[in-house]
Amino acid sequence: MALRKIREWGDEVLTKKCKEVTEITPRTKLLIDDMIDTMRAADGVGLAACQVGVLKRIVVIDTTGEDLHVLINPVILETSGEQEGYEGCLSIPGKSGIVKRPYYVKVKAFDEHLEPFELEGEELLARAICHELEHLDGHLYTERVIGELVDNSMLHEEEAE
Repeated sequence: MALRKIREWGDEVLTKKCKEVTEITPRTKLLIDDMIDTMRAADGVGLAACQVGVLKRIVVIDTTGEDLHVLINPVILETSGEQEGYEGCLSIPGKSGIVKRPYYVKVKAFDEHLEPFELEGEELLARAICHELEHLDGHLYTERVIGELVDNSMLHEEEAE
């Protein structure tokens, strides 16, 4: 496996719509493995393929460090409730903003063998699912930020007070 370069805000690839995956090839399997390694090395909770420059509808999510989800061609089936909190992105290092998201999300997707499954999540997992799926359609969380983006170092200063 290899770490891939995470594309950053301003890179045109982050504004493009990703294409559906129709077959799992050795290159697709390698991409997924690399995405997992890249996400973990960057201390992220999610990563979309476009964030490493590949326009495929693939995301990896791990909100706990022990609960990895690979979602291929994911589609949100249901949402409910509401939560509001700070959100960041590996493609926008050092910045965060307050975003409103559903509290609960149910998604259907395919796994690494193109077997269908459904995943339900609340709180951080629901937030991560919504965030990563928006990447697949060329959107960043900054489009949803309530107020201004803040420098993460300012958040840590507030927490210390």
